[in-house]
Amino acid sequence: MTRRQKDRRRRARGRGCNKGLLALAVVGVLGTLVGLTGVGYVAAVAASAPSLSVLKPRDLGGASRVFASDGEPLGFIQATEFRQIINGDRIPKVMKDATVAIEDERFYAHNGVDLPGVVRAAVANVASQDTVQGGSTITMQLVRSLYITRERTYERKIREAKLAEELENERSKEWILDTYLNSVDFGAVGGQSALGVQAAARMYFNKPAWKLELHEAAMIAGLPQAPDSYSPDRHPDEATRRRNEVLTKMSQLGMVTAAEAEEAKRKGLGLELNGYFTKRREQYFFDYVKDELVREYGSERVRRGGLRVYTTIDLKKQEAARAAIKARLEGVGPAASIVTLDPRDGEIEAMATAADYGTSVFNLAAQGKRQPGSTYKIMTLMAAIREGVNPAAVSYASKPLSIPPPRCGPEPYEPKNYENSYAGSRNLVSATTNSDNSVYMQLALDIGPDKVRQSARDMGITSPLGAFCAETLGGLEHGVSPLEMAAAYATIANGGYRTRPTAIRKVVFPDGRSERPKRFQPKRTRTFEDWVPYEVTKILERNMTEGTGRNAQIGCPAAGKTGTTDTHGDAWFVGYTPRLSTAVWVGYPQGSVPMLFEYHGGRVAGSTFPAEIWGDYMEQAKGNFCGDFAPAKTAPQWVPFRGTYSGTTPSPTPTPGSGSYSPPVQSAPVAPTQPSAPVTPAPAAPAPAAPIPTVPPAPAEPPAAAPVTPPAGGAPADPGGYQSPAGTGGAGV
Repeated sequence: MTRRQKDRRRRARGRGCNKGLLALAVVGVLGTLVGLTGVGYVAAVAASAPSLSVLKPRDLGGASRVFASDGEPLGFIQATEFRQIINGDRIPKVMKDATVAIEDERFYAHNGVDLPGVVRAAVANVASQDTVQGGSTITMQLVRSLYITRERTYERKIREAKLAEELENERSKEWILDTYLNSVDFGAVGGQSALGVQAAARMYFNKPAWKLELHEAAMIAGLPQAPDSYSPDRHPDEATRRRNEVLTKMSQLGMVTAAEAEEAKRKGLGLELNGYFTKRREQYFFDYVKDELVREYGSERVRRGGLRVYTTIDLKKQEAARAAIKARLEGVGPAASIVTLDPRDGEIEAMATAADYGTSVFNLAAQGKRQPGSTYKIMTLMAAIREGVNPAAVSYASKPLSIPPPRCGPEPYEPKNYENSYAGSRNLVSATTNSDNSVYMQLALDIGPDKVRQSARDMGITSPLGAFCAETLGGLEHGVSPLEMAAAYATIANGGYRTRPTAIRKVVFPDGRSERPKRFQPKRTRTFEDWVPYEVTKILERNMTEGTGRNAQIGCPAAGKTGTTDTHGDAWFVGYTPRLSTAVWVGYPQGSVPMLFEYHGGRVAGSTFPAEIWGDYMEQAKGNFCGDFAPAKTAPQWVPFRGTYSGTTPSPTPTPGSGSYSPPVQSAPVAPTQPSAPVTPAPAAPAPAAPIPTVPPAPAEPPAAAPVTPPAGGAPADPGGYQSPAGTGGAGV
């Protein structure tokens, strides 16, 4: 090769080198420009992110839990997510170590953003051509959960990193880890997610978080990266593999020994999926409480508000109620409901039923509207006595009636006594203990059905009422619930105060604040002078010993009334002691099905199963208390009375009571009664002063059924009641 050729080749190589250097220089410059642009972009996005101090943490909610009066848990309110916050010292070290090992091994070294971790995750993801590792630290995940949205963009990631650094500057590592473990999603079972380690421990292992063992903590710690893929109940093999991966990592980091890790790997998952968050006690009462809470707070807050709700229900009374129902009705056919209130404050202490919640979620005790039969006669008796009608002095002829239209409807109204059995002249005491339909219908017509309706309202009946004639015999258009009847008779037991039923004593919020909203506070309103219910109580006490309520006796002062509809489709006993008001209903849940053979081959009436169940239950529910009813502080205010239908004996003038009338609570004046229907009374003779006549004990008619063997023909009843929108009358027993 000539020299000229050598020079030409050298120049060509030089031009190639120069071109390579130039290309490298250009790439370097472009890279620098891109880098500078990227840095500028990151800085701009970070600068646009709001400061942590102006952001409000997202409320992740929590499971709301309901408790009985003694503090025993009844269950959690249904939700799609369950979360229970616990203090950091209740989260075991093994759980914290497992989480740090698999989620953020440099957690205690970085300041919110782990750059080596980001590079390591990127390399792993490129090598596997899949997303197998995440670059987010525990702090960044917590920021994402509490403060920012979850869209997958570079801007969100940059803001997340900036806020993570701020959070690290404001909070300790311990606070960050504890908060993360109280809020992260650990998967779902049966469509319900466990947020936080306490919910996860309960959902998967039926134990509190502080009792988790190494293999259990490792399994839970491995779930947040892919809760569905690692679900232990749906993908147990994947869950086991992931758990073992966590154990290996813990061993590599020196958190556990290799031997401990291997021993944990040899164990099965050990799941105990027992429905901890879905199990509930006293489900009918539980649903009643939930509905009350929703009315006050709204459904979203109730489901996810982390409320602790303390109720009035007495679990011992619930057990006694179910035992009493079972003892009398097991294998018979009909169902029963029992509701008990404390007359002093309206607190619901029992709400039990024999119905199967799995078959029907309809709450017969609170929602079931059934005809009350003769238990409703007491509304008429309260109205009459409030008008000054002396039940021992005023009498009526017990006789067949035919009330011409339009007084009780477009057709003649002909209520009857059982088997057309009539007793001649009978005062109101005897008419009550014998549940005489004829006498009570005449009384209602004399004082006015509108006053009977007002009396029912003043006692606490909230169902629609129409002031129909048949209502005095229990023929209501829509019926009443056992809860309403227990509340109504509580007005008699407490001396004339209508008391609102309540089931909730206290609601505690996640921040420790507690309240009893006005809706749940006891509300007492005087609606009757105290002498009115006291006179009724004396009559109903006699009914327990001499009348249709004999099967309900408990060996202590008590008062009550039976009720049966004319078809024997509903049977009741409603009664009270000074401290408890209880309604018992017996019937078929699907409707008013005649119970003609269920009572030992005879008909079911209020004096049979209901009275017996009431007595069995109240004998236990009353506890050691056997006190008498307090006498009225004011004397009866009897007035001369002669109605269109009634006869009369001279009414005595009032005698001074022991002490002046001084009600303990007066939340509202006595509600005025409505004017009665037009009745032309006969002239009343002046009433000289005279003592209240003593009425001799009258046998119950029809007689109360014996505790075991019913009277011939079954429990007696008398059909009656105008077949109108008001329904039918009661059977008179």
